[in-house]
Amino acid sequence: MKRWLLCLPALMALVALPALASLPDGAKAPMFTTQASLGGKVFSYSLANALKKGPVVLYFYPAAFTKGCTIEAHDFAAATSKYKALGATVIGVSADKIGTLKKFSVSECRSKFAVASDADQHIMKSYDAVLPGHDQYANRTSYVIAPNGKVIYSYTNLNPAKHVANTLAALKRWKAAQH
Repeated sequence: MKRWLLCLPALMALVALPALASLPDGAKAPMFTTQASLGGKVFSYSLANALKKGPVVLYFYPAAFTKGCTIEAHDFAAATSKYKALGATVIGVSADKIGTLKKFSVSECRSKFAVASDADQHIMKSYDAVLPGHDQYANRTSYVIAPNGKVIYSYTNLNPAKHVANTLAALKRWKAAQH
């Protein structure tokens, strides 16, 4: 029997595991400032300033106007009032240029939350949210960051289905622990 066949079960198990975000809970979130768009209006977004107002849901996505990213943007837009009720804001980040995000922020984000440009990919790299094998794109990773700048939840999965539910649940747990 070939030796590589002996490794096959272990390799299959690794492939079956969900991808994990590299910044663990409790890690200090890297601060950044970049161009963002909300409702087609461009502005300078600062994570440090956003955290002064409450927790931030920072989510990375591969590319505007692709199927999964459109679904995810619609989901976050639909849940904006739930995030606001928990005192949180949402910011999406991709390597798209700000011109593309101006359109995406209106059509797919429905002018409900901001999306930021990481054209030089320094933000996604600092959060270790780079798509493996396609380093020009962000991996689909969601973080919940407490006002003190600490990561309280992270989730990586290319399927957009659970990002909103998971981040809302993490915010609810965090809020309950504050009382």
